[in-house]
Amino acid sequence: MSATIGLKAFLLIQLTASGVAGALGLWLFYVQHQFEGAFWARSADWNYTAAALQGSSFYKLPRVLQWFSGNIGFHHIHHLNPRIPNYRLQRCHEAVPFFKSIKPVTLRASLEFLTFRLWDEQRKVFVGFRNLGIPALVPNRRTSPRLYGQGNPMREHPAR
Repeated sequence: MSATIGLKAFLLIQLTASGVAGALGLWLFYVQHQFEGAFWARSADWNYTAAALQGSSFYKLPRVLQWFSGNIGFHHIHHLNPRIPNYRLQRCHEAVPFFKSIKPVTLRASLEFLTFRLWDEQRKVFVGFRNLGIPALVPNRRTSPRLYGQGNPMREHPAR
């Protein structure tokens, strides 16, 4: 292929496609395991069925994205039984009445999960860094006003 279009063009196409596919794969993995209402437990409290059904999401994607992702949005079923082929995951979801009670994660709702960074073991929920109650680690206008021109003596009293 590179002989036809040139090595530079070939690598540009391949690396771009690989980068986009890799980023989407990371996103799918993140959303399917870091979502509101997820089940996390230490080994003494861990349960296979609960971990499969509540620890992985039902990511309800638009049909075209569902097809491109190989039905991986039915991740809860995949975790319950990884031997079910991807083309049968939706049929399994529709055939078992219990699965209808599982709250789906939508594409829009999944964008809110970007703030989930840590698991709060007392409350059993995902939280972001802002929920920790410690001062910001990165300077911002509120925590470091002098860096942003507020209270800067050089700006208040310009050289004459």
